Amino acid sequence: MSAQDLKLLVLDCDGTLVDSQTAIVDTMHAAFGENGVARPDADAVRHVVGLELLEAIARLAPTLGPATHDKICTSYRNYAKAKRADNSWRDPLYPGAREAIDALNGDGWLIGVATGKSRAGLDQVLDEHGMQGHFATLQTSDRAAGKPNPEMLFRALEETGADAGRAVMVGDTSYDMEMAVNANIPAIGVSWGYHQSAALKSAGAVTVIDRFDQLPDAAAGLIAANIG
Repeated sequence: MSAQDLKLLVLDCDGTLVDSQTAIVDTMHAAFGENGVARPDADAVRHVVGLELLEAIARLAPTLGPATHDKICTSYRNYAKAKRADNSWRDPLYPGAREAIDALNGDGWLIGVATGKSRAGLDQVLDEHGMQGHFATLQTSDRAAGKPNPEMLFRALEETGADAGRAVMVGDTSYDMEMAVNANIPAIGVSWGYHQSAALKSAGAVTVIDRFDQLPDAAAGLIAANIG
């Protein structure tokens, strides 16, 4: 199959595919507390979900120095690792996610993920839900530049052989939309995540959907508009 025939849809993970806000907020609070730093507001933590971890911490605590940011980052990773080891970390799929991905796979789409998670964290999510076999490319911020840098999308295109003109990015934050714009790939926002729909549209979303079952038609429409 040539690149002109391939269709690639890349999903963000946290806030788009799975609702991990409780685990992320709890772990961030624990990491800040361990280092004697005031815990950030939960809404502020949700707002930085999607960024590479160290960048997220720096935004949450801009008055602290890099050394403290590094310590909090290490604490976060240690807490997250312990939570995953004892199965107390939970990343539930959003309603309709599995069915939408099955429908896209059945319609010939290649599916990928581009996330601020580490590869170990992403693998655990996909293993937990038995979904490793659904994805053609997995991009994480510990192996490529974090959002909104477009490197993860460029790597996804290279690994799958797809063309940017037949690719779509799907996410819940402005960072996802900005990454897509930077890669010259159209973006679909989802309203059920951690940023408001207005922010997604301002950041470059072509459209915003409210349910996963709207995704196959929305993605097909963007591809048709691109090649039309």
